[in-house]
Amino acid sequence: MNRKIEFPAEFLWGSATSAYQIEGSPLADGAGPSIWQRFCHTPNLVRDGDTGDVACDHYRRYREDIALMRSLGMNAYRFSISWSRILPTGRGTVNRAGLDFYERLVDALLQNGIEPMATLYHWDLPAALDDRGGWLNPDIAHWFADYAATVFRKLDDRVKLWATLNEPWVVMDGGYLHGVLAPGHRNRFEAPIATHQLLRAHGAAVSAYRAEGKHRIGIVVNLEPKYPASDDAADRAATVRADAYMNRQYLDPVLLGRYPEELTEIFGDAWPAWPAEDFKSIHQPIDFVGVNYYTRNVTRFDATAWPLRAAPVRQKQAIYTETGWEVFAQGLTDVLVWIKERYGNPRIYVTENGAAFFDPPTATNDRVADPLRVDYMRQHVTAIHAAREARVDLHGYFAWSLLDNFEWSHGYSKRFGIVHVDFENQKRTPKDSARFYSQVIATRGRVLNEAPARLD
Repeated sequence: MNRKIEFPAEFLWGSATSAYQIEGSPLADGAGPSIWQRFCHTPNLVRDGDTGDVACDHYRRYREDIALMRSLGMNAYRFSISWSRILPTGRGTVNRAGLDFYERLVDALLQNGIEPMATLYHWDLPAALDDRGGWLNPDIAHWFADYAATVFRKLDDRVKLWATLNEPWVVMDGGYLHGVLAPGHRNRFEAPIATHQLLRAHGAAVSAYRAEGKHRIGIVVNLEPKYPASDDAADRAATVRADAYMNRQYLDPVLLGRYPEELTEIFGDAWPAWPAEDFKSIHQPIDFVGVNYYTRNVTRFDATAWPLRAAPVRQKQAIYTETGWEVFAQGLTDVLVWIKERYGNPRIYVTENGAAFFDPPTATNDRVADPLRVDYMRQHVTAIHAAREARVDLHGYFAWSLLDNFEWSHGYSKRFGIVHVDFENQKRTPKDSARFYSQVIATRGRVLNEAPARLD
């Protein structure tokens, strides 16, 4: 018989956001432009010409948003810090107004009993550094460490959980290989360089934290378990390549001190020989791994699919989200257990998990019914409990996202929030999924033992 679901009292229940997606006012109070500010204001790169100029106006409404978190019972909040708010040109003189904003945010969180988790980089590189090569310039590891140290000195007395990078795979794949995200490059030779400089920057920031900080620092990766479409040898080999490319490309260097050997095959002559000395910094102890999980991938061999010779297979009778991702909660359990078995059971937080489903632009009678998202959350919180039962060292869960927000190149067309945002007037309305999540938090998950109930 399965054990009843119940999480420990110290488990972190939170939500996650990122600076450019919610803050708005990207140039306010002395801040400098980021690559996303530049990308959005370049015609035909973002759906409907949308930008993050206003987003959720969190820069001015953060106290209202923290009150929402408190009302839902959250005891943690993961947010990111805008590098170009702190250092408008990425280096040099500190913009005190930018630092002061995050100090006010952290203080307000703590006053409301909410533990902050701060991410140093969530894709919004200062544009001035991109002009100097961005993630292709080996000096960026030092630039990032200097920025990180500035933030640590200001906030580490109150922030106990730090993440260096968010989803470096997406930075590389979307920004440097396929060009669909800022800075919009499409170059097979640049992609491995971006990967390596991201990892060197991670290592440099960890070193800076060991000199300045007193608590925990880790890295956040997006993981997508790969399952072969058949027992055919070509499908199995394609699955191994896809796993190396997405799941092991960043965790293996950080936790094992080496790149997956399949990357040489994937990138061919674009894969450089890296100095062994670099891995001394990349492969140093960290305090946790943050896992962002949304879906799985069933993989088949496809000789025309660049660069992996692998392609996803759409599953019949499966539910898919508005972003085309299959709802598959078992994959979350599987990937957490995989981390335990491959990397020696490090401390883990599920730092993002959520889904975009259709929600109307305006709430009706102060309610937004989102039954598919409620069911998604029910399944995935049950999945993380199963991982804990398998002895995964899991300490927290952060729903993506607190608010409907600017969804990168999709603009405002995809809604991931558990709180609805009317972008005409910035009105916040907790969806049924927020109300359900509040019940999960209040009962430490015990509500999941009950039959699903209506949320009228």
